[in-house]
Amino acid sequence: MSLSATSLLEFLDHCRATVGDDFVVCDDDGMAPYLTDWRGRFTGKAAAVLRPATVEQVRLLVAACAQWRVPLVPQGGRTGLVLGSVPDASGDAVVLSLARLNRIRAVDPVNRTITVDAGCILQQVQEAAAAEGCLFPLSLAAEGSCSIGGNLSTNAGGTAVLRYGNTRELCLGLEVVTPQGQLWDGLRGLRKDNTGYDLRDLYIGAEGTLGVITGAVLKLYPQPKACITALAALPTPAHALRLLTLMQDRCGASLTGFELMSQFCLALVAQHFPQLPKPFAAAHGQYVLLELSSNESEQHAVELLENAIGAALEQDIIDDAVVASSIAQSAGLWQLREHIPLAQAAAGKNIKHDISLPVSRIAEFITATEPMLEQAFPGCQLVCFGHLGDGNLHFNVAPPDGIGHEAFLSNQAAVNRVVHDSVVNFGGSISAEHGIGALKRDDLAHYKSAVELDLMRAIKAALDPLGIMNPGKIL
Repeated sequence: MSLSATSLLEFLDHCRATVGDDFVVCDDDGMAPYLTDWRGRFTGKAAAVLRPATVEQVRLLVAACAQWRVPLVPQGGRTGLVLGSVPDASGDAVVLSLARLNRIRAVDPVNRTITVDAGCILQQVQEAAAAEGCLFPLSLAAEGSCSIGGNLSTNAGGTAVLRYGNTRELCLGLEVVTPQGQLWDGLRGLRKDNTGYDLRDLYIGAEGTLGVITGAVLKLYPQPKACITALAALPTPAHALRLLTLMQDRCGASLTGFELMSQFCLALVAQHFPQLPKPFAAAHGQYVLLELSSNESEQHAVELLENAIGAALEQDIIDDAVVASSIAQSAGLWQLREHIPLAQAAAGKNIKHDISLPVSRIAEFITATEPMLEQAFPGCQLVCFGHLGDGNLHFNVAPPDGIGHEAFLSNQAAVNRVVHDSVVNFGGSISAEHGIGALKRDDLAHYKSAVELDLMRAIKAALDPLGIMNPGKIL
């Protein structure tokens, strides 16, 4: 329900008294950067943007929102892809930006933990860990912009999930402001704590619908002595799965990256970024970007990789391979993978899917789903790439040559239905690492069971009975 003009003024005056006049933004120009999603496809409205600098200020602002019944949208680095961190078009909500909560609170190299504010940028956390000789392994394309609070709220994945797990697996403790404006201090750096319900896991992946994450204790790891990268060329996704099994058998936990990219993906990158490396003279059906990390030595990593690549060639699993011989060459190979989304953006808009499947069924899924799309939308182009080692594909559909991108986007619901029906048929999930937000809310209602949805609604009602936390997202 919208506040009266008088009540809204009282609420905003209270917020100004809490954080200062400069950090309650109400003018259109000042609010504009906080209201548009990362892809620029939706712009919402807000009553104000609130920019607290301390956890206590967050607590007081949330308590005020509860008192005045003002909906709030928690926001981190604004790099989400499912409209989870922008307000709707009503203008009733306030945006609660955590960008000023950006302190590294403590690093404990012995306990292998780092305690941080939720507004810390991911790259800032990586660098703070490295300064103490440790590794924080979460890595994704937006790491220079995304925040830890957002990573936790979406349970972000990235390129190292195969070895280290999603953000959930990297978090030991949380600090959260509840929808009532209370502070739960769960910042315990414990690997074992069986003292009742795991509240931490309720908030991770909840996309700000149950509370506001303000701090976290995260796991650290030893810095590897060496990282070796290779790019393998092979005929089909089925060959890529054979290569994954071989690499895991031979390299075990040393295998830290395994990224699948189709020929169309690399052709798109070559078209829009011709300055990047072109490792192979001939085109191949698929490519796999491999990374091995060793805590022993560079020689150990090189021997592991070369022996595994040799075995893959002997068994006709791969057609060719390039092993990076320097840090610069390794970075160049990774740039091919990282520039796929940029190349897609340069080519125009497309219909994106962030899906997960049992690893063993990925090749079947691609083989079955591509013809379905071609039949329903003749000439459409599939941009298929992703984290094959953990079963996560970015399965994006671009328009046929000569068809306008806006016109093709009008097919989004129909394209989604073809892809998502197939995903569910193969035992997968319609969202692997991007979350649900507002963009996939209706799809979630279609594919989740009634029991699951009822349990989720019960949790939401118990923790946020006023319904003020990020309304319209997930449920």
